[in-house]
Amino acid sequence: MKIRYLHTMVRVLDLEKSKAFYELLGLRETRRVDNEQGRFTLLFMAPPDQPECPIELTWNWDGDPGLPSDSRHFGHIAYEVEDIYAMCRHLMDNGVTINRPPRDGRMAFVRSPDNISIELLQMGGALPPAEPWTSMPNVGHW
Repeated sequence: MKIRYLHTMVRVLDLEKSKAFYELLGLRETRRVDNEQGRFTLLFMAPPDQPECPIELTWNWDGDPGLPSDSRHFGHIAYEVEDIYAMCRHLMDNGVTINRPPRDGRMAFVRSPDNISIELLQMGGALPPAEPWTSMPNVGHW
């Protein structure tokens, strides 16, 4: 029996704010479905060289009162990055909190505007430990 990855879906409260966050990670819009009858938008975003690995941002036009305030039950979305220090610096420079800094040169966690936990992993082996990361404490949940 074959199986093939399709996408990860997360509900978002502010489509443009969430889109901007995932663009900071390097993802690009690959497809958008605006469903007038169902009053929702599905926005698919993926790394430029991996269009087959999208995240689906689901936005309900009339709000989503059932959306939990803390999406920890979801787990996380993981992306491998070329330079974890450069990515974390880029995110910080754009106002994103680094919840679990890459103290080990290998792994970091951030949260999306909708409280989705995003794991960032260094491609290949870990980078040598470096400041300011080695001294940074964890912030909030990750």
